[in-house]
Amino acid sequence: MSRHIVVAPDKFKGSLTAAEAAAAISRGLRQSNPKLTVSECPIADGGEGTLAAAVAAGYECVTVSAPGPTGSPVPTAYARRGRSAVVEMADISGLLRLDGGVHAPMTATSRGLGVVVGKALDDGCRHIIVGIGGSACTDGGAGFLQGLGAHLEDGQGQPLPDGGGALRQAAALNVAELHPGLKDATLVIAGDVDNPLCGPSGAAVVYAPQKGASAEQVVELDRALEHWSNIVAATIGRDLRDATGAGAAGGVGFAAMAVLGATMRTGIDVVLELVGIDDHLRGASAVITGEGCLDSQSLRGKAPLGIRLRASEHAVPAFAIVGTNTLTPEETAASQFTAVYSLSDREPDVRKAMTRATDLLGSAAADLASRFFVPANRC
Repeated sequence: MSRHIVVAPDKFKGSLTAAEAAAAISRGLRQSNPKLTVSECPIADGGEGTLAAAVAAGYECVTVSAPGPTGSPVPTAYARRGRSAVVEMADISGLLRLDGGVHAPMTATSRGLGVVVGKALDDGCRHIIVGIGGSACTDGGAGFLQGLGAHLEDGQGQPLPDGGGALRQAAALNVAELHPGLKDATLVIAGDVDNPLCGPSGAAVVYAPQKGASAEQVVELDRALEHWSNIVAATIGRDLRDATGAGAAGGVGFAAMAVLGATMRTGIDVVLELVGIDDHLRGASAVITGEGCLDSQSLRGKAPLGIRLRASEHAVPAFAIVGTNTLTPEETAASQFTAVYSLSDREPDVRKAMTRATDLLGSAAADLASRFFVPANRC
């Protein structure tokens, strides 16, 4: 009986998409042992690659145009299957959509995310998963709500400009004209952070520096988010600024939960259900996952650990092939992977490793197969 291997990597950022990584690993396995049967199941954790994972799992790709993080239109898409939709914030309002790669910490907006969710609602979708990793903005989700029809005004009754920096001038939030489809829709936010909206562990202090904010801008943004949360609490009648995940995606988590009643879930769990990982794992001999870097953050719910945990439920051994492994030996043991292969052990030069990622992944997979999946007729 041939062994069946599930190949379920996340992206190798800067070099390979999850689908490309899965294909490279599969080729390496088959080159080493042609008798293996392999199924490819590219995954993501709610950030970049979530849309591609949905499409690989059989969802239809629906192309749309929406405002990017600086307001300029960007070509994007959402994934649809029946009345369900998957929207990826990174592809709309993410860092990769910044004009010329120039950060805009005070003015970047999540408006386009709301526009795309609205288009999915227009098309009849009523169960919508929104992956919110990789955002470029810290606007408290105000733009997201505005893209769905909400109105935000300053003290003179004028529309508020986009971006977190303008939130200090917010005086009124009007949600009367939110998209009518929201009334009978369920919204699931797929993220991987548990930060509150404001304060020392909040969206501005922890994540705005990664989006280009200076120390002074971080302080300004945090104060703006505090003011924004007061406006929302006064309008909606409940205060969720300290809810788990409120600070996700610069506060989109807060707006989605407080105003839209969305449910916040761990991104990898949502994506694994989306791609039907349990069906893949039933009867499998092993699963191979991976990503660009295996580090201490990976052990807090990133894609590889999510795969390993789900594999354990099926008593399936899990292997990891990663770009670099910065875990200590103790942390590697605690991760409970059967084995971890690192591309940096094969090519220490990071630039060369990224350029040669396809070949290196195939080589690592072939070595893994020759060690653990030896053909039955081999002496």
